[in-house]
Amino acid sequence: MYHSVGDTSDDPYRLTVSPDRLARQLGWLRRRGLRGVSMADLLAARTRGKGRNLVGLTFDDGYTDFVDLALPLLRQYGFGATVFVLPGRLDGENAWDPLGPRKRLLGKQGIRVAAATEGIEVGSHGLTHVDLTKADTETLRAEVADSRALLSELIGTDVHGFCYPYGALDRRAMDAVRDAGYRYACAVDPGPLNGVHALPRIHIGENDTSVRLFLKHRLHRLRRRPVEGA
Repeated sequence: MYHSVGDTSDDPYRLTVSPDRLARQLGWLRRRGLRGVSMADLLAARTRGKGRNLVGLTFDDGYTDFVDLALPLLRQYGFGATVFVLPGRLDGENAWDPLGPRKRLLGKQGIRVAAATEGIEVGSHGLTHVDLTKADTETLRAEVADSRALLSELIGTDVHGFCYPYGALDRRAMDAVRDAGYRYACAVDPGPLNGVHALPRIHIGENDTSVRLFLKHRLHRLRRRPVEGA
């Protein structure tokens, strides 16, 4: 689970990784015979029993630096990824973060560039990045279903993946995502929830050296029970 790629000097939430560190992390994966892919490609491979050496790479929030900085590195290493964007904040900024710098979000053109790149999947992060566990019924519907409709129209193909803002989900939010037609959804730590609509992820940041990546990989495998239906 990545977010922004760029300058890490002002990063109170530790959500930014520098291009140099990202390159080292991608290289670490490749040296171990692993290949980064989109979540859609990872899940499809697993259904065929072919996902052993694949790693799903995700980039939340849809910052412009995904296209400007992350995408060239992913192509350099021959990796794919999923970028989760906010169709209700096109060309906007990360107004939901009270601390830290303002960062630009992808607009229509940037999202289309990402969607047209081989191996890159565009998924929904909701309309405007709100905590779905606190949303009323109408807001929940708009954030989940309307975002899928808008994004599908924008890129000209069905959107299959969703990512819960803040990683926050409960049974009501998960049901709304499933009922909206998404094939899978990414969380961070889904707690007691399980399944392809509550996929756990490992946060990766600037401090994650080779040693930390190794430990996170091992600890994740020990802490997480197998995902049901995946």
